[in-house]
Amino acid sequence: MFTETSVGNSFFKSLLVFIALTFTGAVMATEEPKYAILEKEPPFEIRSYAPMIVAEVQVEGDLDEASSQGFRLIAAYIFGQNQVSEKIAMTAPVTVEDQAVKSAKIAMTAPVGIESKAGKWTVSFVMPAEYTMESIPKPMSPQVQLRQIPAVKRAVISFSGFYNSQKVAEKTLELEQWMKSRNLQSAGTPNFARYNPPWTLPFMRRNEVMITLRD
Repeated sequence: MFTETSVGNSFFKSLLVFIALTFTGAVMATEEPKYAILEKEPPFEIRSYAPMIVAEVQVEGDLDEASSQGFRLIAAYIFGQNQVSEKIAMTAPVTVEDQAVKSAKIAMTAPVGIESKAGKWTVSFVMPAEYTMESIPKPMSPQVQLRQIPAVKRAVISFSGFYNSQKVAEKTLELEQWMKSRNLQSAGTPNFARYNPPWTLPFMRRNEVMITLRD
């Protein structure tokens, strides 16, 4: 269950991160995970998501702290703290070169996912669809893990405005009640997703709570 947190602190910390990325030439992309809408009853949807790769970290603290800390760790990975492996060069006679370590920038995507598990928070970014588990640059930080997620169905509730733990909990309850009315069974814990940079006007913000459904 989400706990009470401060929106102001989250805004300030995230703003500093986005300002830093702006001055280093980073540009936030708008690519989102691919999905089809199977059913729509605003503000609820049932979506079918294609397989995806996520980069994720586990962090502690409240929702505010987890969101800020997790974002910074994964942003560091996608903006250069990763390894790009070159193929071994073959010549005559046969020689072997050491694996070269370089850095590559990975396009940012939306949303940032935040999930509570066993007293910790899992913060995740969906990686651009062009990558496979074999081709995506590997993180240099052991805190950042890459994971393949198979195709899934998710129930979703969307809402605008600022978020805090209380509001996320309220929207989660609304989604669970809607699922119950339709005899939909959960296959995982709720996932909070935020799509916008911190300077976005409240009425233009897009936030969602998602719950994976049983087949």
